[in-house]
Amino acid sequence: MAEGQKPAPPPFLAGHVPLERALSKLGICSRTEAARWIAAGRVSVDGALCRDASRAVVPERMVIAIDGRPFAQAEKVLIALHKPRGVVTTRSDPRGAPTVYDLLMDLATWVVPVGRLDQATSGLLLLTNDTKLANALTDPASGVERAYVATVRGRAGDDLPGRLCAGLVEGGELLWASTAAVGKASGRESRLHLILQQGRNREVRRLCQAAGHPVTRLLRVRYGPFELGALSPGQWRVEPIAEAWAFLRRATGRPQAPSRQDLQDAKAAPR
Repeated sequence: MAEGQKPAPPPFLAGHVPLERALSKLGICSRTEAARWIAAGRVSVDGALCRDASRAVVPERMVIAIDGRPFAQAEKVLIALHKPRGVVTTRSDPRGAPTVYDLLMDLATWVVPVGRLDQATSGLLLLTNDTKLANALTDPASGVERAYVATVRGRAGDDLPGRLCAGLVEGGELLWASTAAVGKASGRESRLHLILQQGRNREVRRLCQAAGHPVTRLLRVRYGPFELGALSPGQWRVEPIAEAWAFLRRATGRPQAPSRQDLQDAKAAPR
């Protein structure tokens, strides 16, 4: 070890996690909030105040308390929210924009979004306090489908669905739709029905932009087995969390992402 270099912290024993992560696993708060609470002296472990966010704890065996109030493992929940346009998918916004958490004031537990919708996109947003489930549903390897209705500029030609499914390069990435169909088209705008599985940042907008049809309005109508249905903007409902796990277990035969050669061919193709 070089002079002045700090030794690496010892690895955690099986079942042990940092205190800040334990608060997240218990469904109490985010890890960022947990670190602040610990530093402020609000957290105790087995009756003793703890200001070390990295302290190794076993959440299932230790009594963790906030401001003297013990917390047990929160019941796992999955929420389906109709995120309105103009609302951001963050805890707070420096510009003062409304957030999805403003719409969940009546929800007693802390939840994280399963993926994100940008501020201008509306539709189905799942949120859960089961961080394992959130990671599984957003993992590209899971191939979870996201269905959208996109209004785009210009008339969509007959070849557009095929181009979107073949894949287009935007920002050095190959983006593609699993399925694409034109709902209606005029000289001014067209409506597209799209299913994607990659879960990349702003992928629908970027894919359509690369195809020459910028998105003017975007609505997500399905995430995996969960539909937006009759939810009005700003409304939410509780979904059966067991259904999400069952869906992940039985999901097989998913389309494969384009290969490296596909990416190279797409980059070399004439525009």
